[in-house]
Amino acid sequence: MEMDLPLGSDPVSITRRVEIVERVLENAFTIPGLRRKVGLDAVVGLVPVAGDVISAVLGMYLVWEGRNLGMSKWQLARMSANVGVDTLLGAIPLVGDAFDFLFRSNTRNLKIIRKHIAKNHPHAQVIEG
Repeated sequence: MEMDLPLGSDPVSITRRVEIVERVLENAFTIPGLRRKVGLDAVVGLVPVAGDVISAVLGMYLVWEGRNLGMSKWQLARMSANVGVDTLLGAIPLVGDAFDFLFRSNTRNLKIIRKHIAKNHPHAQVIEG
């Protein structure tokens, strides 16, 4: 898993950073026996209050990068709402921990960013394969 972090402010560098952060937050580890991928978001969310705050801050990084791409206020609001729902429901003891495994706000936000990239910065699209 190559994780060379690009530092530029161009759409290609931003896209690459967002994809790396999303992978770390949502798909970094595999739960043995279940073969279910989880990330730092779910693991840190197990720590009451502080874990949820840290997850929210990391999730808002994707929103900030979306702003750097020139995304609309509506798109940024949707992304912020995804992080907010994840944070509020994730803060509920036990139920919130299970919710963190199912609701992947960062993956949803990556999809919003990719849709924006495809429309406004087609040269920055990353072809997966």
